Amino acid sequence: MQPSDSAIHPPASQYDAVVVDPASGAPMTVTTLAERLANVDVVVVGEYHGHHAAHLLEARLQQALYRQHPNQVLTMEQFNVDHQRDLDRYLNDESGEAEMIEDAAAWDNYRASYRPLVEFARQHDIPVVAANAPATIVRCVGRQGPGYLDSLPSAQRQTLPTDPFLDTPDYLDKFVEAIGGSHGTKKASLSDRMMNTYRAQLLRDNTMAASILGALRSHPGAQILHTTGTFHSEDRLGTVALLHQRAPSLDIAVITPVFWPFDAESPPSPSIATRGLSVLHPATAGGIQGPGARARGHAGPVRQVPHQRLRLITPNFHRRSTHSGTPSGRGH
Repeated sequence: MQPSDSAIHPPASQYDAVVVDPASGAPMTVTTLAERLANVDVVVVGEYHGHHAAHLLEARLQQALYRQHPNQVLTMEQFNVDHQRDLDRYLNDESGEAEMIEDAAAWDNYRASYRPLVEFARQHDIPVVAANAPATIVRCVGRQGPGYLDSLPSAQRQTLPTDPFLDTPDYLDKFVEAIGGSHGTKKASLSDRMMNTYRAQLLRDNTMAASILGALRSHPGAQILHTTGTFHSEDRLGTVALLHQRAPSLDIAVITPVFWPFDAESPPSPSIATRGLSVLHPATAGGIQGPGARARGHAGPVRQVPHQRLRLITPNFHRRSTHSGTPSGRGH
């Protein structure tokens, strides 16, 4: 019996991934995915930092989206807003790559994971936006609390969004679960230190949401491609929920990675895949950064697990017409 064209077969290596339509469960090509996303305002690609398949998909999707919509802007968690000038100098051929990597505090895995995105943007005059909050400020908020922002010089404070600790329902639950807490833990029961760590996480998410909106204002009609760790986007929480809260009219598509275990004969169940949940813990799997480490200002992957293969990547096509403003579902 011949296999169905719609059958999902596990990728053969860590460089491969399958894109799946969450509505039908059928596989999609990257070209078909880009066609589906042609009129979306913001495409958010969640990634497992350092995972080969995730980064290869990002590069291929960037190119496919560009063919559909050449007016593109790349916004990246992997660069901080205080290094925008350093990034621009490189994009404008005013500095070399090695200088940019050092001056812009590029992540340790820049050459292997993000160089293709930046080089494609550079070759096609695509703006690249350093979207994340400054690492030193995030670190200090994590240690001293939100009041630290009051001590910043005006110029530094202006690089951060208004309402830098804007929050959304369910995100705290996800955060507590990720750091080893139990579901349903309330804010009142968290230590001051842990709440400061959470606020540092919110500062990152709010800064990225504000950076995306700034890119849309600066480049009318552009489509935004945003790359970020999946913790910031899965279940449409984190940066995505804050972006909806700040600009409810935006059409936002989210692509979420899902692990398909080696010993599983079939892909993750539709309920898991559609919600974008991973079967592995995000603090240890595939080089993922846990939120605690990110809040302390790490600028790269915490650890790598090179033998895990990314089996499934699921696009989420929820738009403003279906988004309730209160994300549902639980994430890692």
